[in-house]
Amino acid sequence: MRIAVVRQRYSAQGGAERFIERALAALARQGLAVTVLAREWTGDPGNVIRCNPFHVGRVWRDWSFARAVCREAARQSFDLVQSHERIACCDIYRAGDGVHAQWLHNRRAALGVLARAGLALNPYHRYVLRAERTLFSSPRLRAVICNSRMVREEIRAHFGTPEAKLHVIYNGIDLEAFHPRLREAHRASVRSRLGIPDEALVFLHVGAGFERKGVFRLIDAFARSGLSDAHLVIVGSDKTRSRAERQAGSRGVTARVHFAGTQTDVRPWYGAADAFVLATLYDPFPNAALEAMACGLPVITTRQCGTAEIIDEGVNGFVVDALAVEDLAQRLARLDHAKAREMGRRARERAEGFGVEGMAEQFLALYRKLLPD
Repeated sequence: MRIAVVRQRYSAQGGAERFIERALAALARQGLAVTVLAREWTGDPGNVIRCNPFHVGRVWRDWSFARAVCREAARQSFDLVQSHERIACCDIYRAGDGVHAQWLHNRRAALGVLARAGLALNPYHRYVLRAERTLFSSPRLRAVICNSRMVREEIRAHFGTPEAKLHVIYNGIDLEAFHPRLREAHRASVRSRLGIPDEALVFLHVGAGFERKGVFRLIDAFARSGLSDAHLVIVGSDKTRSRAERQAGSRGVTARVHFAGTQTDVRPWYGAADAFVLATLYDPFPNAALEAMACGLPVITTRQCGTAEIIDEGVNGFVVDALAVEDLAQRLARLDHAKAREMGRRARERAEGFGVEGMAEQFLALYRKLLPD
């Protein structure tokens, strides 16, 4: 069976790409021949066909890539084309980035009147919305892989896609690489580097895109929590970092908010933390939250995040509304070391149902359903 996987920019450090890398390796062990169609890539995803036409600007970039992929797919004898981009010439679409229309809806709720108007007039958003509608109305589209029930329901609500086409397959992770033993291996060294006492409660955020990921609301909630000895570590780079640093200063928590930037290996940072926080405005099912749970960290996230589906309130984490800063502050304040350790143990138990091999078996079952012998 020959499968084409489409991803425009393949970076071994990206969350979606880490998912693809795990999936490809697992599928290869099942005997599938997988080819990646990409504009550019770093790392080694295996067999790659480069589709990199000339472009200027984001709209032309996405449009030209879609055309190049469709031409290449027509020339090849792939049994199935699985796209991780909004491209209409695919048999399977994995909605790992969620629904753009829903993301814009959530974002508008956090913006003022002028900013909402600018969002509506933005040519890139208009292009993506059109591409999304074209994709879901394509007669070629046979299956949509949703990485959470949240995304499945959003697709049904926005596009009326038949239930039979929608398949929920959660992300899978390496449960040995992401394990509670990272605490023993990395806690002391990472904390020493940052000047964080061993007895301090440490909240960890992992993710770029500070606006969407809720970093500004998180800093505000952290300052309001009343946890005067706790620390917040933010892993991930963003062009708004200086603004976030100024916010920490204005809230009087500069000494206890640490900006670690991009890290090639996030595992030591999970090992150094006591809890994981993602105050995201929209996230289909982020790898980082699942990785944190596998490492034995309770997760505090939002109802606008697919991970909320596997959080049992007060058992392995907490769930709040993305814009409810005071509620987030209260959840942070409810944690201490003992509670974080017990909730983290339950989080690990929950994560053990999300291994890579199980995910690959679900993909393979879907492929076989679409291509019966």
